[in-house]
Amino acid sequence: MVLHVLDALAELQLDRAVVVVGHGAERVTKLLHDLAPPNLLIDFVEQHVQRGTGDAVSVGLTVFPEDDLDDADIVVLPGDTPLLRPPTLANLVRIHRRADAAATLLTARLEDPTGYGRIVRGRDERIARIVEEGDTTEEERAIDEVCTSIYCFRRSVLAPALRRLSPENAQGEYYLTDVVGVLYEAGYPVISVLVDDPMEAAGVNDRAQLAVAEAELRDRINERWMRRGVTMLDPERTYIDVSVELAPDVTILPGSLLRGQTVVATGAEIGPDSHLVDTFVGEGAVVANTVARSAEVGARAVVGPFASLPPGCRIGAGEVTGPGFSGGGEEPEE
Repeated sequence: MVLHVLDALAELQLDRAVVVVGHGAERVTKLLHDLAPPNLLIDFVEQHVQRGTGDAVSVGLTVFPEDDLDDADIVVLPGDTPLLRPPTLANLVRIHRRADAAATLLTARLEDPTGYGRIVRGRDERIARIVEEGDTTEEERAIDEVCTSIYCFRRSVLAPALRRLSPENAQGEYYLTDVVGVLYEAGYPVISVLVDDPMEAAGVNDRAQLAVAEAELRDRINERWMRRGVTMLDPERTYIDVSVELAPDVTILPGSLLRGQTVVATGAEIGPDSHLVDTFVGEGAVVANTVARSAEVGARAVVGPFASLPPGCRIGAGEVTGPGFSGGGEEPEE
């Protein structure tokens, strides 16, 4: 999920990205080292005690030098918003700089704002504060404009504002949202950008929300490939990881799942009901009702139906395996 968030930074000119890790820090760090965009410089810093979002940002700021970034901007993103699009984030930063704001918030209007911090406006409709769900009054709970937890801050005002936070709230935590009230009371300009599609800022906090996010990502991925010349007979039943590579004129039949570093060459036909992981499929090949992992299928080969290709299995160019084929893979280690 964090990889999708890092991808949203693609249109920004960054000096560095900082990932604040906590539980499972070692595993997260290794995964991001292996799979994050290669041109993105990432620093990792651990929040040893989870004391809230404000504390997490304070920990993240320790990576930056104290003396050379006072005029810089700091973009803060949660790690659970995989649907955020790069143009949306770029627009947030562009408006922030044009307005010379101290802070710019990405906000959304929701029919059901339950669970989100509410945007409370003061004089001249300026943003005065953000109230977390657990601390809202009945009147504040009726507000439909919510904080997405996506911000752009002026560096020179962020650190001093963080030092003024207090954990006197329902959760006993240092809320990053309270920085908005601190800046407002100090007279700094705080503005907002309303996201066009609230789905972009949807957070993932449970399995149900994860399923919704995955469905949206699947629709985006499938649409992108179809616009590039890939045929999908039933996109609703086609599952493709963001890391998969497809050539034009590939046909994918219903029930197919392509994962990992799978690559499919021009004119190949996959499915129905094929599951390929880290597998290469050559030009013009047919792979029907097949499960393959770390395998290779040569050009114009015909595999399946009901075939199984274990790791290391190679099907030669033009080879026909027939129904029920179970290929030999790598030799077991002694």
